[in-house]
Amino acid sequence: MTRIRFVRSEAASLPLSPVRPDSRECVYAGHPSPLRAAPVRDPAGEGWRDPSRGRGGGGPVRRPRGSGAAGRGVYGERVSEQTQEPGGAARRRVVVAGAGMAGVQTAAALREQGFDGEVTLIGAEPHQPYDRPPLSKAVLLGTAESSAFDVDFEELGIGLRLGCEVLGLRPGDHELDTEAGPVPYDVLVLATGAEPLRLPGTEGVPGVHLLRTLDDAARLRPVLAAQHDVVVVGAGWIGAEFATAAREAGCAVTVVEAEERPLVGALPAEVAAPMAAWYAEAGVTLRTHARVRAVESGAVVLDDGTRLPAGAVVVGIGARPATAWLTGSGIALGTHGEVVADEHLATSLPDVYAVGDCASFPSGRYGERLLVHHWDNALQGPRTVAANIVGGGSEVYDPVPYFWSEQFGRFVQYAGHHADADRTVWRGDPAGPAWSVCWLRGDRLVALLAVGRPRDLAQGRRLIEAGAAMDPERVADPARPLKSAAA
Repeated sequence: MTRIRFVRSEAASLPLSPVRPDSRECVYAGHPSPLRAAPVRDPAGEGWRDPSRGRGGGGPVRRPRGSGAAGRGVYGERVSEQTQEPGGAARRRVVVAGAGMAGVQTAAALREQGFDGEVTLIGAEPHQPYDRPPLSKAVLLGTAESSAFDVDFEELGIGLRLGCEVLGLRPGDHELDTEAGPVPYDVLVLATGAEPLRLPGTEGVPGVHLLRTLDDAARLRPVLAAQHDVVVVGAGWIGAEFATAAREAGCAVTVVEAEERPLVGALPAEVAAPMAAWYAEAGVTLRTHARVRAVESGAVVLDDGTRLPAGAVVVGIGARPATAWLTGSGIALGTHGEVVADEHLATSLPDVYAVGDCASFPSGRYGERLLVHHWDNALQGPRTVAANIVGGGSEVYDPVPYFWSEQFGRFVQYAGHHADADRTVWRGDPAGPAWSVCWLRGDRLVALLAVGRPRDLAQGRRLIEAGAAMDPERVADPARPLKSAAA
């Protein structure tokens, strides 16, 4: 019998809970696992199989020639013995720039879908590739040492080059410039993610932290363990998650937000209003309409002269695509600095794809270009990229965006994409522990936010995907299953 090994992060050691019984994804703590079931070696010797397709489903995923240490590619070589098929035909080399979720998933999806060429994964950090969501939770609190992906890269024939920063791209030569020298490619996948915005004037100031990398989390763990007074700048998703962890660790926490409320730009005021009350309930001081003038030793000075005690300052004011290194390459970039991809996730350059936080794509479903800085986009997009590399480029990427956040004892999930003009319909009392809000465009459900109502989220996501017409009165009845509101 073929053994199925689900790939998930080491930090995800919580009991499995089948939120989406129709899904082939492993689910932990209410979330799909970081990766689908990885291809495993068939004991019958037929190569690799994709266990998510069942016994024999989809046929064997062939093991690349020269996989393992000898077959992982030599930088600077255009064609090595390992990239030659019998008879002299060169096998394609795929280079993936970025070793986060999107990059790792792309490399694994290529093998899952039968690509037998050379695959190289390049990451700027020296650590084994890891999942980021646990950084603000289990890793930060010390209940997990790492969130490394449980992926046997050598077994999959994926070459790793870690601690290697990408510096530039020369598309005419089909070469990627890195700290270790040029890397030739036949197909390049850009998956460099996003980088956090820094608070102006605080670079190099002791005690000012970001939370984006494993090293960031390691620096913050002793801060929480010492129960310092903490000031969090920014009341967005990451700010709320860090404030939650800091309170759990026993720290006194103040969150400073320049806008009039949390989550400006992410949620409308009527939806964010009940979420603002969670801060006080958790013992967190929330100061809105407050801007940081300066960070001094042991204090944050606001623009009105208020001094807040601060043993540590954590900045969570947003992120931008990590694409500065592409300057001069000729690749098309968008207004936010993101790589502009088409519906196939192909870029303006030949043989170059882009996926995850660093790329925007046109959504036929929503009629606009989307730039999604969330985990599920980095999970789903690579499957489309891999399919287009393997199958010739006809696969279209048009997902229902999804993300979740754990904050102040609540599990918040969002699916879809809403606009200001969309109608909001509430399900349940937002002052209570469990409620949802739906966005309708005409009679179609286009987005849903669920607090403690995972069934609403699961059903709503499927209804959005199906483009189902909804009865608003039934939608508003929290006692009814959401799926029963489909007209």
